[in-house]
Amino acid sequence: MERSPATSIWTVTDGHAGNLRQAQALAAALGGRPHHCTVHPRAPWRWLAPRRLPLARAGLGNALGRLLDEPPALAIGCGRQAALATRVLRSRGSRAVQILDPRLSTRHWDLVIAPEHDGLDGDNVIRLLGSLHPVDDTWLATARGHFAALGTLAQPRTALLLGGISAHARFAPAMIDALVERLHRTVEAEGGCLMVTTSRRTPDEVVARLRGRLQGKAHVVLNGPGDGGNLYPGMLAWADRIVCTADSVNMVSEACATHAPVFVAGIDELRGRPRRFLDSLLGLGRVRGVDDVLAPFAATPLRETGRVSAEVRRRLDLAG
Repeated sequence: MERSPATSIWTVTDGHAGNLRQAQALAAALGGRPHHCTVHPRAPWRWLAPRRLPLARAGLGNALGRLLDEPPALAIGCGRQAALATRVLRSRGSRAVQILDPRLSTRHWDLVIAPEHDGLDGDNVIRLLGSLHPVDDTWLATARGHFAALGTLAQPRTALLLGGISAHARFAPAMIDALVERLHRTVEAEGGCLMVTTSRRTPDEVVARLRGRLQGKAHVVLNGPGDGGNLYPGMLAWADRIVCTADSVNMVSEACATHAPVFVAGIDELRGRPRRFLDSLLGLGRVRGVDDVLAPFAATPLRETGRVSAEVRRRLDLAG
């Protein structure tokens, strides 16, 4: 773990990509140059986090132990394991901001940032629609520069963002097959192109079927494991429209932060809190379901990170 006495902001997560991305997006929006601490809690701390047990310093691993010796001015955590770490850091003098519902009284943190679909309330709670992420006009312009080749593809450019199985959504491979076939027919008829990217949760079977169906086809870009590099930022930046599966709040939030219309597949298979999030977007008109036309519609980017960071700065009286 890199140390720097001048560092005043640290992000703390369990290392999972979604948690890390949210914590780092908030830290960057606050104007800091954060360092990161990954916690590797042992049992029983891992099982009971963020409930505090004796010897939490030892239970959360050496990286956090070293950070406790020199607590940062601000600790930003995301996820349940990180919630225990930020709670302990607060007891050592750090201001503690926790992202996502810690499933414990929010009084243990200075601020808790939770999505509206979690239904969490409190004097120190900041609610947001969706998730935190870095996608804004500057981020998109940078991505267009880094992935300029995608801008030479035929228009309209359709980006397909595929997730996978989650606690709230289970998509049959046949549904993905039908979705890909429908989109491929549409872009061929239009003379456009299809840019497809998978995620860490996309089942291997689905990835293999995609390769069999799309590899080598004209006007198709397929990005997944083994393809070299990650084209996801470029796809968001250059897409004229975006189609994504409904399983990931993070993925849908980032798609909706662009200027492109967003179409969501698998809405009927989605349950629980993420379905409430999607229903909010449908009500706002920011997303639509997938059909055979994918007609363009006016889209206002959904960007909560800037608003939330301004509220954090105000409530904690941080320098701008």
